[in-house]
Amino acid sequence: MTYSQRVAKALLDINAVTLSPEKPFTWASGMKAPIYTDNRLTISYPAVRQAIVNGMEEQIKLHFGNVDAIAGTATAGIPHATGVAQEMGLPMVYVRTKPKDHGEGKQVEGVLHEGEKVVVIDDLISTGGSVLNAVHAVENEGAEVIGVVSIFTYQLQAAEQNFLANDLQYFSVTNYTTLINLAKETGLISADHLKSLQQWREDPMKWSNNQQLQAI
Repeated sequence: MTYSQRVAKALLDINAVTLSPEKPFTWASGMKAPIYTDNRLTISYPAVRQAIVNGMEEQIKLHFGNVDAIAGTATAGIPHATGVAQEMGLPMVYVRTKPKDHGEGKQVEGVLHEGEKVVVIDDLISTGGSVLNAVHAVENEGAEVIGVVSIFTYQLQAAEQNFLANDLQYFSVTNYTTLINLAKETGLISADHLKSLQQWREDPMKWSNNQQLQAI
């Protein structure tokens, strides 16, 4: 079993990722999806937490080389960024979703110097919109974001397009394809469920619309 598969299995085992093609979840956007992810659960499991940190550190060393600081997105990215920064002996900052409405109005908390090379840590990549907002906040402080690392990515085309438009690379410890294939291999889902899950990734909106039509 690869490292990516081991982390995917851990996410399934602790229900940080739940698959339900027959009874889809409704996301905050109103879209129907066969998957729900709550990676905040990982912080309660020391072994899983450490596996994620180790995987993130490996991705950073493999793809980004010299890094001056680690940035975590608020709130889900903060614990993992803390672990990575500690393991690598690097400074850490965290990025609020928006600037504070009091005090100095900071959005980036911690000490960040102009020109520093930064990797941003998030728990989940869906379309990439929220983490790219964090990237821009770090860049507004004069630092250079050289990449993004997450626990898990849905591998959606929208994310690929958004990162490409921002000329930025992102890597995840594990991903959607690895997870659903593992779920099929271990008997968590059927072959029909696997096909449905693959169709969702190819066109989430079409999949959601079909589910809503079937419910009528």
